Amino acid sequence: MSQRTISLLEPTESVDLLVIAGEHSGDEHGARLIKKLLQKQPDLNVYAVGGRHLVAAGANQIFDLTLHSVIGIVEVLKNYGFYKELFKKLIVWIEKVQPKNILFIDYPGFNLRLAEQLYKRKLSRKGGGHIAVFYYISPQIWAWKANRRFKIAKWIDALGTLFPFEVGSYSDTDLDVSFVGHPFVEENFQFPVVYDPDGPILLLPGSRLGPVCRIFPVLMEAFGKYAERNSSIRAAVIYPSVEVKELLEAMLVDYPNVRDRVDLVSNDQQAKGRAALMSSGTISLVCALAGLPGAIVYRLNPLSYLFGKVVVKVPFIGIENILLKRAVHPEFIQNIDLEALTEELRDSVENAHRIQAARDSSLELSKILSPRSDQDSEDWLRTRLVK
Repeated sequence: MSQRTISLLEPTESVDLLVIAGEHSGDEHGARLIKKLLQKQPDLNVYAVGGRHLVAAGANQIFDLTLHSVIGIVEVLKNYGFYKELFKKLIVWIEKVQPKNILFIDYPGFNLRLAEQLYKRKLSRKGGGHIAVFYYISPQIWAWKANRRFKIAKWIDALGTLFPFEVGSYSDTDLDVSFVGHPFVEENFQFPVVYDPDGPILLLPGSRLGPVCRIFPVLMEAFGKYAERNSSIRAAVIYPSVEVKELLEAMLVDYPNVRDRVDLVSNDQQAKGRAALMSSGTISLVCALAGLPGAIVYRLNPLSYLFGKVVVKVPFIGIENILLKRAVHPEFIQNIDLEALTEELRDSVENAHRIQAARDSSLELSKILSPRSDQDSEDWLRTRLVK
């Protein structure tokens, strides 16, 4: 990546809460939490290292880290200098501003290192300072590096989880852990995708430029093969940012035979589809909850993939598959069998039993992800904030 200037906004008022979200999904989850929190405490001064969704929710942006999000050990190493500089500047900012509370949202590679430094520099309450530190969306200690739970308990005051089974992962620590429900099952949640038997195929390659480069060609090749058999089928590609849209436009030039059957659609508007080929992550859970049949396609840098095979110990990568302990969305990882993927797409569109199974799975997931008490995410945080 080219050289990037890092400049953090200097606040003109005391900071009640600093939110740090480094990825698009964390930015969106955090925005829903902060919006509800500010409805109950409108005088709260919230600042964020986050993206446009947190800004729209009412946070003052000091830096947009979502624009620089990468995944995989190789990609992180390539951008090490940038993250090191941002990290140092953010520590200086926190020492100077002294926010009363900090909320980390997911993004453990960056956020846990920052939590450690707040502890070592005696800025956080756990380290002997005055800043209360909270974590929303648990690092996936159930998938890899389970021993992180002891460090998290040492550095963090309280943790709010999206999945009920995660609470038990911390049972041998003294950390205050609560299952606060998943925002996707809240009554007023607007699904970005919905099932429509007459809609197009949804192609969902992700929100980061690197993964989009690796995954989108596979999605297009599978769609192209299926389109040869179905002359009326169309596809819609969902993009989260101008940068991703421009990349998709450039890549579509390589598919002249089906380019006129593919529409690019902003994720600001709800997309209707009959099936989906999707990247793993937040979007695959959204599709599962929306009752969309389809398949997960995931490709990493080869070195990152080999590293992941060694350290990740779960039977699936799609959280919907993990929660239901079966392949709601079959997974195609790294070396993709294009013929098999195309057949999965055909089955997702044409098999009535497959379509009904997707609807049934949606109901199961909604039940699992609904909170088991009256305390939701904003109340979990609001009742713990330092005034």
